[in-house]
Amino acid sequence: MTPIPTPQATTAKPLLRVLNGQRVDPPPVWLMRQAGRYLPEYRELRKQAAGFMACCNNPEMASEITLQPIRRFGMDAAIVFSDILIVPHAMGRIVRFAEGEGPLLETLCGEADVAALDPDLVVPGNQPLMETLCRVAAALDDTTALIGFAGAPFTLASYMIDGRGGGVFPRTRAMTAENPDLLDRLCAVLSEAVSQLLVAEIDAAAEAVQIFDSWAGLLDSDESFMRWSITPIRSIVERVHRERPGVPVIGFPRGAGDRYQNFVEETGVDAIQVDQMTSLETMKALQTLVPVQGNLDPELMLAGGDDLVNAVRRIRETLSGGPHVFNLGHGVVKETPPEHVATLVAALRGV
Repeated sequence: MTPIPTPQATTAKPLLRVLNGQRVDPPPVWLMRQAGRYLPEYRELRKQAAGFMACCNNPEMASEITLQPIRRFGMDAAIVFSDILIVPHAMGRIVRFAEGEGPLLETLCGEADVAALDPDLVVPGNQPLMETLCRVAAALDDTTALIGFAGAPFTLASYMIDGRGGGVFPRTRAMTAENPDLLDRLCAVLSEAVSQLLVAEIDAAAEAVQIFDSWAGLLDSDESFMRWSITPIRSIVERVHRERPGVPVIGFPRGAGDRYQNFVEETGVDAIQVDQMTSLETMKALQTLVPVQGNLDPELMLAGGDDLVNAVRRIRETLSGGPHVFNLGHGVVKETPPEHVATLVAALRGV
């Protein structure tokens, strides 16, 4: 596996220009879950894999999936096809994906389970991901950026403690109240694992990385949000900045509500992704601090039509005064017609 040149040499790419604080018009666009189940070419390829994790761990297949939306829509960035749960999986926790149920994990039960976790296993256990990144980088043109990613410690911990996604994570909520020190230790281990993984992704080919704290909204007090979302992510951002200076880190604390500004100021992220519950006015205020990304409701793209076009134009116009990456507030809904994604891109670019 041969690393590609350092990302600092590729700042002509629109996405990287924006992440470095420049205004670009029209703004670059990529979508969370842009490679996946809504694309017929993905569904055809997916039939050839034994399961979802097997698909992620097949560099030939994962790189092809990553590239599918780039070919179809001309996105300004490819985000590598993988999953946030590769971190616990590489540390020996059982992770499987059941049709219609999403991820299912063996539940983490206490001190002994946390003590057994070894963050140094995460990079060696994810060498297929590094090969995928290299393959994708070799196939991209000189205007399309490559994004790596990882789950934030609290979100990973939530899956590991409750053993599944969605819902209200009752076991995780109980741990925040009954054994917060154990949750601290778990998040510390996961912070080290995620830091190592993101640095390795950058060394492989990633030109920017995004940290997904998908369940940060469960943390319903300022104290808990600071303790289990901001503090672990700050340590990761500091590590990436120290070891791979110049590579932008995007943070996404989904459901943060009125805490987005605090998150930006306290973590040191280079850009902020927001969800669809976040107003354009809030995004515009955040834009004075860092580049902003997100906000379009995935349900609007699912529905398509004039409402979609009008929303795209409104977002572009409102945020046109500063650095802005066009994206959704969450991932592409699997029932979305690909034609609606094409409509979004055309509306954004004024085609």
